[in-house]
Amino acid sequence: MPDPHWTLQSFDQLSNQQLYALLQARSRVFVMEQQCIYQDQDDIDFHALHLCCWRGQTLLAYLRIIPAGVSFDEVSIGRVLTTDAARGRGLGKELMQRAIAACQLHYPSQGIRIGAQDYLRRFYQDLGFTVDSDIYDEDGIAHVEMIFPAQA
Repeated sequence: MPDPHWTLQSFDQLSNQQLYALLQARSRVFVMEQQCIYQDQDDIDFHALHLCCWRGQTLLAYLRIIPAGVSFDEVSIGRVLTTDAARGRGLGKELMQRAIAACQLHYPSQGIRIGAQDYLRRFYQDLGFTVDSDIYDEDGIAHVEMIFPAQA
């Protein structure tokens, strides 16, 4: 079985097959597993960088990096997921570490904001994020905004 490989691409750089795989994974995780009924295709994908981990043609992990001013005043990370095939192997942590590094490379000297599911608060705190809001409800799931400090 091939080793996992990582890609960071703009929307226009994604192949049809890659786009289909990531949209399918987002639907499976957020709509089906978490039972959040919402319009996933929100036009933000056009502005985002898409960080993916693949094994062959199989998507293992995904997130999108969104420039400042699109979702938040800061750069943001969203749609963070690992697929069933990859859970429990620490891939989520590596995914976020790579995302933070990509944000610092592509958007230097900017903080990073996320809207995190509250049950994952400790996971994100261990990566250097701090809570920056009260708990709020988004699609029936408790969330909290968190911020990663800008690097000098």
